Amino acid sequence: MAKNTSLYFRIVEGRNLPIKDVSGTSDPYCIIKVDNEVVARTATVWKNLNPFWGEEYTLHLPMGFHTLSFYVMDEDTIGHDDIIGKISLSKDTIGGQAKGLDSWMNLTHVDPDEEVQGEIHLALELILDGQRSKGLRCHVIEARDLAPRDTGGTSDPFARILFHNRSAETSIIKKTRFPHWGETLELDLGPEEEAQTGAVTLEVWDWDMVGKNDFLGKVEIPLSCLFKTPLLQGWFRLLPPGNNEHDAGGKLGALRLKVRLVEDRILPSMYYQPLIDLLVESVISPAEVEDSSPLTMLEEVTTVESRQDVAMTLVRIYLGQGLVGPFLDYLNTREVHSTSDPNTLFRSNSLASKAMEQFMKAVGMLYLHEVLKPIINRIFDEKKYIELDPCKIDMNRTRRISFKGAVSEAEVRDSSLELLQVYLSSIVESIVASVAQCPPVMRLVFKQLHKRVEEQFPQPHNEDVKYLAISGFFFLRFFAPAILAPKLFHLRDQHADTRTSRTLLLLAKAVQSVGNLGLQLGHGKEQWMAPLHPMILCSVTSVKDFLDKLIDIDHDSVSEVPQRAVFLPSVTLKEGYLQRHKAESPQLLSRFAFKKRYFWLTSETLSYAKTSDWLVRSSLPVQCVCAVERVDENAFQQQHVMQVVTQDNDGQMHTMYLQCKNVNELNQWLSAIRKASIYNEHMLPSYHPGALRSGKWTCCLQTDRTVPGCSRTHSAVTLGDWSDPLDPDAETQTIYKQLLQGQDRIRKTYLETPDSETTVEEEKKRSTALVSDGAECSGRPLKSSHMVAERLLGVIMDLEQAHDAFQRREKDEDTSLILSP
Repeated sequence: MAKNTSLYFRIVEGRNLPIKDVSGTSDPYCIIKVDNEVVARTATVWKNLNPFWGEEYTLHLPMGFHTLSFYVMDEDTIGHDDIIGKISLSKDTIGGQAKGLDSWMNLTHVDPDEEVQGEIHLALELILDGQRSKGLRCHVIEARDLAPRDTGGTSDPFARILFHNRSAETSIIKKTRFPHWGETLELDLGPEEEAQTGAVTLEVWDWDMVGKNDFLGKVEIPLSCLFKTPLLQGWFRLLPPGNNEHDAGGKLGALRLKVRLVEDRILPSMYYQPLIDLLVESVISPAEVEDSSPLTMLEEVTTVESRQDVAMTLVRIYLGQGLVGPFLDYLNTREVHSTSDPNTLFRSNSLASKAMEQFMKAVGMLYLHEVLKPIINRIFDEKKYIELDPCKIDMNRTRRISFKGAVSEAEVRDSSLELLQVYLSSIVESIVASVAQCPPVMRLVFKQLHKRVEEQFPQPHNEDVKYLAISGFFFLRFFAPAILAPKLFHLRDQHADTRTSRTLLLLAKAVQSVGNLGLQLGHGKEQWMAPLHPMILCSVTSVKDFLDKLIDIDHDSVSEVPQRAVFLPSVTLKEGYLQRHKAESPQLLSRFAFKKRYFWLTSETLSYAKTSDWLVRSSLPVQCVCAVERVDENAFQQQHVMQVVTQDNDGQMHTMYLQCKNVNELNQWLSAIRKASIYNEHMLPSYHPGALRSGKWTCCLQTDRTVPGCSRTHSAVTLGDWSDPLDPDAETQTIYKQLLQGQDRIRKTYLETPDSETTVEEEKKRSTALVSDGAECSGRPLKSSHMVAERLLGVIMDLEQAHDAFQRREKDEDTSLILSP
């Protein structure tokens, strides 16, 4: 039974941070680490002791983790950045809160001795003389991923074993974080030490010629364990000297964090098939609009907090089944038929509304990038001061508008109006010209929605409702949010500054008015937006024409087949400039060996050329990728370097080193290539985090080029976003958990109420009567609410029993002593 771990965290804001700069402020940003590996960096908020970030991340960690840490730093233009403080959360602390953590937490001091990482490979044996213990023998084999303590990004490690007042040490291996000792240490035990008390401690230290040695971590094993299991062997996680973190009493400030851990055990696919069959049956042979189905029962037991996750999961399940169109049509039909007032259509956060939102993000994100990214980049680059609200115009910020002296408030509004009109015109023109770029499945879903709304509201005075239903999703829930918060839609790497944020807010308001077809103009409180109204009204005709063209598509032209990925193989998943170095290059491995190249990633190839418009490209088949990993800084004396290891048809390994601009871009590329290659068969279990220089690996100092890697690969560790590969088993497990929580409500509603006691025979009689009266028989199976609930609860019970059986089997098989690896 596979394990699936996902970590959701949001860095909301900070408060009362200490002053670090001579100006009396600080320039704070956050670094987020999972087990001492940097997974994200927030933007820097300049000159602010109470910064707001609002950045959120999802991380998929199949192997699990131990600690999530948040470091608050002060950015300095000259010299090293200052550490303000940190917050560390153990996996147990996060997992102990079912709904996750959401609170202010005080920063603590950073103690270098607490900043340990890595593992050590040991074999510890109790030497016996008959029935008496004679001594301890410890075979110190190797260690990996030790903390770098020296300026070159390495350490000079040695190991020391201690028991009571006795100790022994290994030799020192210089300039490596992946030492190989292969040494045996022995300690004698006196008669007074045979009481099985105390613990054997193995410490790892970084040797320093000047000053005291630096602590790298320790392992403690109770002597009683050795009496039970005379030989202990394996990888052991290095731990800090003790929990010395102490709350600084708020003197270092605090962070508001939201953290949630989701851990699942995934059963083999065969166990989930009955639930998938029920979900598929709901949309292939749907019940009458007012009848219940497994989908409607799922919606009834879904909480408001979990509705978005459930909607996204369902979208991905039906994408994988090739049935996302019928699924959304089923939900939308029910929503439309239950709405009597067209003004309230899709205004609630129903499962239908959420599913449409998540569907557009899943299949339309690249389309949105193609339409909006050039305009968003232009707005960020120009950084114009724009304001229409008289109450918010800051005359001190308007000096750059004119060099002819002070400008009036009216001139500021006129200049702002002109700029807004230019930006809004560019956005609307780009959208209405994008019919051919819109994904066909998205167009087909909108066509079906148009048809359902037109059937429900055929009256002439409701002519605009069929347009509003589409534009409400397309403009109000897709394009407008992306304009308002480009970073959340991956249009930008950083959040906008205050000036640009205001421009984006005004444009998002205008785009919402365009999506409303100008019907609500003049009715709100923001009358200062009135100068934009004429332009918005002029765009209504072109928007309606665009929506008519958007839904002008034949169903036969859209191929909906079961699939493993959201996008077609030819779709570019990620692109941009990277610095490339070829491992086989005869040049010295230095910063000058990296050359700037433009890269494209699809699900089939990773290709590159000198520029984005260069006709000749080199490419690597994604199916040949064996590993995608980080590279140690000391390998090239460069940061943010990754490696792509491939295997050719002759079985030869090749490595391409790529340097990114920053840690976020590095993680994005690592995640994107790992997702594209996730189904490859020959992924490596280990890799070298260094490079081969002067005949030896810089990481483990081994001289054999073909020696197995000294560190574990992380091929399944990815950032969660709209490009996640489809995973039917994990997604169905999510739906099962939601149904499991709501099974009592389903049973009470459909099986234990007087209305639910309609028998199957009565259903048959009613069906026979309808047919005898001349009604057309659909030929579909009978689906009373009672029968549907019984089937659904039966499937839930079978899955619950399967989980229990697998957990019991795991406990029975786990008979050996387990120590923290």
